[in-house]
Amino acid sequence: MASQPLSAEKIKAALGELPGWKFQRDALVKIFKFGNFREALSFMVRAGLEAEGMDHHPEWTNVYNRVAIRLNTHDAGGRVTAKDLELARKIQAISWVG
Repeated sequence: MASQPLSAEKIKAALGELPGWKFQRDALVKIFKFGNFREALSFMVRAGLEAEGMDHHPEWTNVYNRVAIRLNTHDAGGRVTAKDLELARKIQAISWVG
C-alpha cells in the first residue's frame, strides 16, 4: 500500500519542531555543517543506521564537512509523508550541530 502524502499545511506545521529543515520541491531538506569530514562521516553512519532501521533511505550528499539531506517517499509519488517527518526527527535528534 502506498504511503499518503501530507498537506503542505501539515508539513509546514511540523517544521516548527525541526530547526533548519525546509520544505522545498516536494521534499524535506537540510544542510548540516560539521567541523570536518570525520564528523560529517560519523553523522552519516549514525543517520544511516536510523534510516535503515526504518527501511527509509534519504537522498544525500557529502562534500568535506557538509551533509545535504533530502527526504521524500517514493511510493507516495515523491512527496512528503509522515515517514519522512519521523526520519527527519530522528536525524535531528542525533545531530550535534543544530
